[in-house]
Amino acid sequence: MGSVNVIGVAAQDELFTVNPDLGPPPEPTGSNRVEPQADPASSPLAVRMRPRTLDEVVGQQHLLREGAPLRRLVEGAAPASVLLYGPPGTGKTTLANLVSIATGRRFVAMSALSAGVKEVRGVIEEARRRRSYNAENTVLFIDEVHRFSKTQQDALLGAVEDRTVLLVAATTENPSFSVVSPLLSRSLVLQLRPLTDEDIVRLLERALADERGLGGELALTDEARDHLVRLAGGDARRALTALEAAADAAGATEHKTIDLAIVESTVDKAAVRYDRDGDQHYDVISAFIKSIRGSDVDAALHYLARMIEAGEDPRFLARRLVVHASEDIGMADPTALQAAVAASHAVQFIGMPEGRLALAQATIHLATAPKSNAVVTAIDSALADVRSGAIGTVPPHLRDGHYAGAKKLGNAEGYRYPHGVPEGVLAQQYPPDELVGRDYYEPTQRGGERTLAERVPRLRRTIRGERQ
Repeated sequence: MGSVNVIGVAAQDELFTVNPDLGPPPEPTGSNRVEPQADPASSPLAVRMRPRTLDEVVGQQHLLREGAPLRRLVEGAAPASVLLYGPPGTGKTTLANLVSIATGRRFVAMSALSAGVKEVRGVIEEARRRRSYNAENTVLFIDEVHRFSKTQQDALLGAVEDRTVLLVAATTENPSFSVVSPLLSRSLVLQLRPLTDEDIVRLLERALADERGLGGELALTDEARDHLVRLAGGDARRALTALEAAADAAGATEHKTIDLAIVESTVDKAAVRYDRDGDQHYDVISAFIKSIRGSDVDAALHYLARMIEAGEDPRFLARRLVVHASEDIGMADPTALQAAVAASHAVQFIGMPEGRLALAQATIHLATAPKSNAVVTAIDSALADVRSGAIGTVPPHLRDGHYAGAKKLGNAEGYRYPHGVPEGVLAQQYPPDELVGRDYYEPTQRGGERTLAERVPRLRRTIRGERQ
């Protein structure tokens, strides 16, 4: 057999040239188009319920709306290699399969966890043979492509460049950091989003009713459905796997309804009685704050764990900690506010689940800190006076003197500079006449305020010109 023309690929990529000693692949029967095959009843529910058409895809509407790049690709527009970037269970494999069907190409799936250069070389060599002898093209789906080394990723370039394969690669890592630049530049990068709670509900309802799924033989209570949605966390595969486990348990006990108890018995995660939009939301966050205020660190951590497990927005929790640091601790431990603000920044910077550590650290700090509500009492007393009209005019010697004509008005005349005396504090009137002698801040004898409780009265006496 003569040598095969590989469109000049041999010169740039000897690794993937066609072996001239191999003959053509077996003649295909019927069309070269890859049609979806029915999944056997023994297949996992998540596999049986995998969408077969674009209309069955749930979620990712930002990529599948009319005119969007992925919809155009799935509907058979000009093929282009694609990098699908997103969390697990969002449909990356499904979309790759649909691209294969839409473009009439053979579909080959590989995982970077188990495949190396040798396996990839075999797939690409087979793809070249099929294209050369049968004009049959191949979609190569590589899951977890970020786990390929730079050398392994580079090995794909020649086949992607000359379109020996239409590469659809999936990754849970940001491809800007985990995929080599040459492969990035040759691919369309599309980011998939976690499925919404509504998306997961649609998947569960479809699996319950569809003949490929449970065929309408079992019902699902609202509590059980809501728990499955929480368990899913935006992951379709996780939701269907949990539903299948619950269905098996219900079938074994001849139950026709999957309730919360059945779901809890089959998944290693009990339902958290917590509704982000209902009474439980307010009750649990109230108990959380009151436990911190009461210095019960263990109870505070319990309520924090309940809210984290139920999917409460960690930014909301961080905001409450920041408020509490000033409201119930204040100057008794000035570092409490720093800890709470740092936890808030950490949550936004690293996200969850690692953000739970910063939230827990701040909770422990605040719960064990000395307590004082003197800050909130002080500002609320000052606000009450202002709102009641006790305002008065700013004393002339404190007014701004940095403009033409200020001196003629007597502004800043007679102001005494505190740094001009060794003590750094001197007798001088600061409040308006109506508020001279009005005390707002009253330090407690707890924590850091014990020192302030001694210092603040001395400062007041000095400032007001009273005898020490």
